[in-house]
Amino acid sequence: MTEIRPVTEEDAQVLLGIYAPYVLDTAITFEYEVPTIEEFVSRIKSISKKYPYLVAEDAGKVVGYAYADTYNSRDAYNWTVEISIYVDSQFRGQGIGKMLYHELEQKLLQQKIVNILACITEQNTSSIRFHERMGYELVGTFKKVGFKFDTWYDIVWMQKKLVDQ
Repeated sequence: MTEIRPVTEEDAQVLLGIYAPYVLDTAITFEYEVPTIEEFVSRIKSISKKYPYLVAEDAGKVVGYAYADTYNSRDAYNWTVEISIYVDSQFRGQGIGKMLYHELEQKLLQQKIVNILACITEQNTSSIRFHERMGYELVGTFKKVGFKFDTWYDIVWMQKKLVDQ
């Protein structure tokens, strides 16, 4: 049975193991190098001070994670966050992402967040479809703004309103 819980610093090594293949083998993230464990712990600490950072555990094994982070540091954006999600490749398609997002959105509602944004590489059609199923809508495309693996990539922005304002 899969359970969703808040991240701990002790999760960093496992989460980094889930994240590393995305960095090394895909243009899903535009990082070129896998962060150090120290950098990853620092990110966990920084993000979880303000926003939910959740992990999914299946039979005691961490199989995915999702978090919200600052979209823009200016005060007018305090009700908008950007989200990220990463699921272990062996556990994709099993509803882990849906569970993580559902819990994340509930926590963001408690924080009075109005808008959630997701930035997705346009070629990542499975992520775009996932977000559409989760109620996100396409709101924009930026052409050839990310460069990785000797290729220029478009990104799309998707948005979900948690609260009508």
